[in-house]
Amino acid sequence: MTARIAELAAGYDQSGAFPAESLRIAHEAGLLTATVGKQYGGRGARVEESARILHRIGRGDPSVALIAAMTLNTHARQAVQPHWPEELYARLVKESFERPVLVNHARVEPELGSPARGGLPSTLARRTSDGWSLSGTKRFVTGAEGLDWFLVWATTDEPEPRVGTFLAPGGSPGIEITGRWDQLGLRASGSHDVTFRDVAIPYEHVIGIGPHGAAAEQDNRAGAALHLPLAALYLGVARAAQSFFHTFARTRVPANLGHPVARTERFRRAAGEIEVLLTAAEELVFGGAARVDAGDTSYAPEQALGARVLADRHGVRAVELAVRLLGNPGLARGNPLERHFRDIQCAPVHAPQEDISLLAIGTRALNP
Repeated sequence: MTARIAELAAGYDQSGAFPAESLRIAHEAGLLTATVGKQYGGRGARVEESARILHRIGRGDPSVALIAAMTLNTHARQAVQPHWPEELYARLVKESFERPVLVNHARVEPELGSPARGGLPSTLARRTSDGWSLSGTKRFVTGAEGLDWFLVWATTDEPEPRVGTFLAPGGSPGIEITGRWDQLGLRASGSHDVTFRDVAIPYEHVIGIGPHGAAAEQDNRAGAALHLPLAALYLGVARAAQSFFHTFARTRVPANLGHPVARTERFRRAAGEIEVLLTAAEELVFGGAARVDAGDTSYAPEQALGARVLADRHGVRAVELAVRLLGNPGLARGNPLERHFRDIQCAPVHAPQEDISLLAIGTRALNP
């Protein structure tokens, strides 16, 4: 599966097209439904297995892995703490076993930026006679073109406003992609801007609705179930870069050297540093995930945030080392390493970003 997704990755990267075939392959392998809870007929994969799944898919195509991550996280949260309308989630699961069904949150806004830094949405849910009418624009909605459900964070227009997540079916009238994703890396992730214009939402298709206030903002400490698998995803990118680096080192024979560069001290030392960086990061990520799954109460949320910070740093550094050793060939279009280098730059961009994570970690360290 990973090999086939990797074969398709370069084409999707060049075109920026939605990676439908790769997602179909992941679905047929049972990976898009791995975290569906056992109470819903799924196998109930938890944090460590999610991390290993995204690590493997990330080695093949991190755009596909990121789209998958959002759906896996939705099912994982429902398995631990059911919050969807019961009949609607039952329908979602039934369809998910039959075909790739993709779900993602739509939270970031042009004016607000990432909710990880605080603030409340300007996207408005207006009461109607039979439900809600949703209007607003969201940014960086990963997988937008192929989503079956948008989980839209919005404020109500009630006299005492509330904040909640409104479940909008993909393809509903009034949903439009209004800004195309055109970034350096993860070019096939389809993280477009999406505008909702008077999208009709049934009254009961709302989750997590509550008072307008700080309690409605994103809790950056409570995300081990997402932070660790996301870190593993990008470590998969770094492992793919490492694999290419090893192949290059074993096959590159400069005329003035007469043997593969893999035999030189310079390449062996770099290979050692790359391996140390990635092994250490994987120990932190997978080890932390195992502790979360085991219910280890001594494993604090700040440790998950710290593992993510270090994994991102190590992954970026490892790929940079590989590119530096290859020189110009490493940055050539069409060279897999060039794509891995671009993709790994997206790792530190995901919320919560490093400064927010370090603030949370430092606050706990100074106030144990």
